[in-house]
Amino acid sequence: MSEITRVPLQPIAKGSIGKIWLGVIVAVLIGSGVAYGTRYKGVVVETVKAGAGASPTKSDVALINYVGRLANGKEFDRGERAVLPLETVIPGFTEGLAKMQKGGKYVLEIPAEKAYGAEEKRNPQTGEVVIPANSDLVFEIELIDFKSAAELEQQRMMLEQMQKMQGGAGAAPGGAPMPMPQGAPQP
Repeated sequence: MSEITRVPLQPIAKGSIGKIWLGVIVAVLIGSGVAYGTRYKGVVVETVKAGAGASPTKSDVALINYVGRLANGKEFDRGERAVLPLETVIPGFTEGLAKMQKGGKYVLEIPAEKAYGAEEKRNPQTGEVVIPANSDLVFEIELIDFKSAAELEQQRMMLEQMQKMQGGAGAAPGGAPMPMPQGAPQP
């Protein structure tokens, strides 16, 4: 029969239980990346005014008003009735718009990893850095409308058919096609 060595338990000093739990909590926070200023790395969409209906997908083209700012509040871009094919924009923008609805106004926060990452963006005319590397971005967005690429192609084809039926009477001077109505997304 083997002998068990017994170690007498020492009483825990008053207030030590709280310190033990605090240590456990800090260890869990550090392990999950919450402590020491690390923040959640996902796209955040805050609804300012709710929209209605479906949300755009990556294959859609959106018509929006927007203001783009750095996390410190400095504006770097602005657009009125901007036409954006969602498959051509930064991943965080596409992900954010997929959570929005037509007619709504939103604030979209995009972490650097889902924006331009370590790449800086410069003004092509001045060479000035507009978006520094590793910048989180914040956009105020009004989603006016969106259409699928297939809907836009169908509208373009219908417009061409109407122009042909009119014998070219709908063409602008110089034979250029008639412009789409203002605010309509261009294909």
